[in-house]
Amino acid sequence: MNPNEQQIDRIVSDILRQVKSQSGDHSKRGESTGAKLGRAAVMKAAGKIEISEFPLRQIGPDEILVKVEACGVCGTDIHCYKSDPFNLAPVVLGHEGTGEVIEVGRDVKMDSVGKPVRVGDRIVTSILDTSDACMIAKYNPLKSNLCDDLKVYGLLPDEPDNHFNGYFGEYLIIRPNSSVFVVNEMSVDLRCLIEPAAVVCHALERAKNCGSTLNFRSRVVVQGCGPIGLLMIAVLRTYGINNIIAIDGNSNRLEMARTLGADDLLNYKDYAGIDDLAAKVQSLTKGLGAHFGFQVTGVPTAFSNLFKCIRRGGGICEVGHFVDGGECAINPHHDICRKEITLIGSWVYNSFEYPNAYHFLQRAEQIGLPVTSLITHKFPLDQIQEAFEVNLRQEGVKVMVEAR
Repeated sequence: MNPNEQQIDRIVSDILRQVKSQSGDHSKRGESTGAKLGRAAVMKAAGKIEISEFPLRQIGPDEILVKVEACGVCGTDIHCYKSDPFNLAPVVLGHEGTGEVIEVGRDVKMDSVGKPVRVGDRIVTSILDTSDACMIAKYNPLKSNLCDDLKVYGLLPDEPDNHFNGYFGEYLIIRPNSSVFVVNEMSVDLRCLIEPAAVVCHALERAKNCGSTLNFRSRVVVQGCGPIGLLMIAVLRTYGINNIIAIDGNSNRLEMARTLGADDLLNYKDYAGIDDLAAKVQSLTKGLGAHFGFQVTGVPTAFSNLFKCIRRGGGICEVGHFVDGGECAINPHHDICRKEITLIGSWVYNSFEYPNAYHFLQRAEQIGLPVTSLITHKFPLDQIQEAFEVNLRQEGVKVMVEAR
């Protein structure tokens, strides 16, 4: 066969179309990332973060490649930055993030609640499943958050072939057996609040199920108005609690607490001591003390003080101590036994609580709570160290790092 010039042109065009089609198909299925590079903020040691560029490895058939849009700075990130208490360095931090799906492994069909996952979707993720050897998860799957081998993106050690394990970078590789949720209908700011919202939703569920009183007439104290404390106030208001007392030493954060649902604002600096502060709480609760209290400061002394503000038969949920902040003194007779206090702890959340978290945020906006006002500062990735320092100085509330 001796093809003429027109036939040759047609054959070449057909081949080029096939190559282009196959290339596009591979990209969607995650079978080739080429020589793509991406930047990531690597915490080399406590107090030291460097922006480095790394090659992106090919994703596997059960993985997803995400182009990061933004990530909030969490108190846990700050603890890591200050002292690396978990010995993770070198590590790419960041777990309050979100991004756009740009490649999907060929075996990935849907997210954790059955929504299809496609290129272009906006997603959130945080937790990887625990190992099969975990006895806690084996005998009580609803308590898998208590597994010693719980893995969270942004708290995974750096790897030779993958430096994109946290949201403080331009990309994130979502591994098999991860919790993934498509949240296309939500703004970037709202998506970055889903992870901390899951923390307070979990705390609320713990409090509801412990036998203490939480209903429309309950009087509740929230001690600590950082990002988690403020979201705790918002979730209580959204749940229907109509009497919320916020306690903090920062007047600006107390005013924000008011916009998110607090009825009474108590600046502990205005009182001579805990007895004086507790007396004020009692005056706001018919002389009895609050039905329930959420301790969200992470300060041991604050935890011991909160008992003085709770009535007999009431309850306390400890939410704030995600790292060891030290010890404190309580009186077992006066603080616990005589009052028959119900004391519970709340640790992180389970992956299945993410839908509860983003539905809470959507509902909070619907009833007029300005939850995204928590985000007071935004920094590009190149200025991440300044973002951390601003957080350390407690200038504002929630600091966000944008992958730009």
